[in-house]
Amino acid sequence: MRDASGRLLSGSYDLDDVTFLLKPVHMAATGIRAKERLIQTGAAHYSEMISEERRPDARYLEIFEDAFRRSTRRMGTDIARIAATIADKVGQRTLPCEITLCSLVRAGVPYGVLLHRALKGLGLDSIHYGVSIIRDRGLDANAMAYIFARRDPDGVIFVDGWTGKGAISRELRTSWANLGRAGAPELAVLADPGGFATVSGSHDDWLIPSGILGANISGLISRSILNARVVGPNDFHGAMSVDHLRDMDISRRFVNAVSRCVAAAQPEALPILFDADHLAQLRAATTDCMGAIIRAHDVDNPNRIKPGLAEATRAVLRRRPDRVFLRDASDPDAAAIVHLCRTDAVPIVECTRTTGPYRAITLIKKVS
Repeated sequence: MRDASGRLLSGSYDLDDVTFLLKPVHMAATGIRAKERLIQTGAAHYSEMISEERRPDARYLEIFEDAFRRSTRRMGTDIARIAATIADKVGQRTLPCEITLCSLVRAGVPYGVLLHRALKGLGLDSIHYGVSIIRDRGLDANAMAYIFARRDPDGVIFVDGWTGKGAISRELRTSWANLGRAGAPELAVLADPGGFATVSGSHDDWLIPSGILGANISGLISRSILNARVVGPNDFHGAMSVDHLRDMDISRRFVNAVSRCVAAAQPEALPILFDADHLAQLRAATTDCMGAIIRAHDVDNPNRIKPGLAEATRAVLRRRPDRVFLRDASDPDAAAIVHLCRTDAVPIVECTRTTGPYRAITLIKKVS
């Protein structure tokens, strides 16, 4: 849905759930092989291009539905605990009463919707926006200026689905400082195996169901686009409507089902304790894991390494993978990425030492 100026409002979500601060744009699709060559040769940044999103096949959707059934209660409990943590910070006055959730488009959006509903259920003043952040380009400064003009900047909490090797969390900290904000930004995620978030449901690398789908679980919007041909200096970052997946859109069904579990968990949900030493250990383990892969496979650009079940799966869907490292190929949580690898003839390497704190890592093929 769009407003009178053509700005995307809430995608396929309810209007009360989220407002996307994104400019609707249209661009011709770039093929995956061409996109990979342009990215790796430095001829174009990934945000300047978009490929047509793959339609999941029947088996892949079965894998998703199985993961969804197995994890709905866990997601509800984790969101309830994150909401309780935020409410506790408001009560302790380390956060203001005015909370503004900024979901990082697009993986963070379903969880921003859930957290926004949970906070409102606790009686807090919450507003939820979807904003763009792009590696090497930062947060959308125009979107953040829009928010700062309307809400208390001290109450901004960024929301994402998971952390990988920390690239986006580092980008977030840099952007936050560039916006003139002191201290570290608040980042809430469902899974934080790398130890980069302020608050998380857990530090497990587990199969968050939305992580293996794209637009059809994130409001039918594409990932964000920053191309000067369609996005001007005063515009929000761009995005496209992904209409060819409209017939299999489950964005509302997903958040509605998990919201029921959040409501059931909230009466007993306790705040999550922050353990700085544990987070430092996770970050060190991530650094060791990435370094080992770089050395063993002569990786010239760390951005070719995509760790974590969700990120590794998305890399197989969107990029040209060289191989996928799995802790355990028989792990039910790895079923989606194993299916994709078998479909696309991508080699699987099963090795517990290589994956470190992650259960899956995709290495992108180097373009010669």
